[in-house]
Amino acid sequence: MRALAAEGYAAPTPIQARAIPHLLQGRDLLGIAQTGTGKTAAFALPMLQHLAAKRERAAPRSCRALILTPTRELAVQIGDSFRSYGRYLGLRHAVIFGGVGQQPQVDALARGLDVLVATPGRLLDLMQQGHARLGSVGIFVLDEADRMLDMGFVRDVRRVVASLPKERQTLLFSATMPADIARLAAEILKDPLRVEVTPQATTVERIDQRVYHVDAASKRALLAEVLRDPALARVIVFTRTKHGANRVSEHLTRSGVVAEAIHGNKSQTARQRALENFRRGRARVLVATDIAARGIDIDGITHVVNYELPNVPESYVHRIGRTARAGASGIALSFCAHDERAYLTDIERLIGRRIAIVNDHGFRAAPVAAASVAATRPQGPARDRDRNRGRRRRR
Repeated sequence: MRALAAEGYAAPTPIQARAIPHLLQGRDLLGIAQTGTGKTAAFALPMLQHLAAKRERAAPRSCRALILTPTRELAVQIGDSFRSYGRYLGLRHAVIFGGVGQQPQVDALARGLDVLVATPGRLLDLMQQGHARLGSVGIFVLDEADRMLDMGFVRDVRRVVASLPKERQTLLFSATMPADIARLAAEILKDPLRVEVTPQATTVERIDQRVYHVDAASKRALLAEVLRDPALARVIVFTRTKHGANRVSEHLTRSGVVAEAIHGNKSQTARQRALENFRRGRARVLVATDIAARGIDIDGITHVVNYELPNVPESYVHRIGRTARAGASGIALSFCAHDERAYLTDIERLIGRRIAIVNDHGFRAAPVAAASVAATRPQGPARDRDRNRGRRRRR
């Protein structure tokens, strides 16, 4: 309670109010919630309560609780939350992920841990080397399960689950519930409490969404123009490709806007440095690919700019969810070129509303007839192939 008071927590969010009492009783949980709803505290606080109440020392190379998460950034942020919430409890925790040397992680595991936060690949590597054992895990959390599916980690998740004790408390969180994740939940959860705090795969209602129809060649100039407004104080700009993120970041820097880029080709050190500069306000703009869409949990993001529309409409929801967090409002601006209008239609169909068009920006694209848009949209298997290619490129 002292730690929560220090963090300024006064009242629980809806998911915390609905989940924590049942988790304290040991129930399994299926949570359908986007990031920014307070779900980390929803599972971290009852977990810390259980671990502190039952004082046991973890065996070497073992842990008492395991949180599995898809990205390095999210793992680090969850680790930071445990450090904050558990600062007076004397519990031992560590975060392990790939892209960095493993020896410090091996050393942390060797002493035994109360809480381990891990990404699937590095955890499996350490298990195979004999540095990590999961036979003592009493609480298991699978976070961002649908993102695990998108990134191709479900097979790794099943391998981790196969090493866990049968008797355990299991929590699964997902922003959406595709069929593969529903099957996984049925496999690993026992009589779970289902908590759904936002409509499945829809946008946060507090976000003001707008779209600019613009030629692809004019997007850089339009971005520079909208950034002239000082109201865009802390901005994430999303691109579809890593090279695109670098190009946009470099263009902004040349234009006098302090920007950082974050994507899968960056080293872990470079990614953490970029996030820290953005978090501390040393960079006004963070340019990111979808791989980072779920891993960024930074308060005070005023705007999200979709420099390129995603070809998977669910990604739009996750992108714009970086703003309007913790009860705040936010604004999402999308730049739509001729060849992206089909993606815009898919997004509007998913969220169940038309996105307001900005008509007076001075970079308007030539009008496209409705029949032309329909003709350019891939249909059936071709459309699925297009989406799958987009997923592979983002990985």
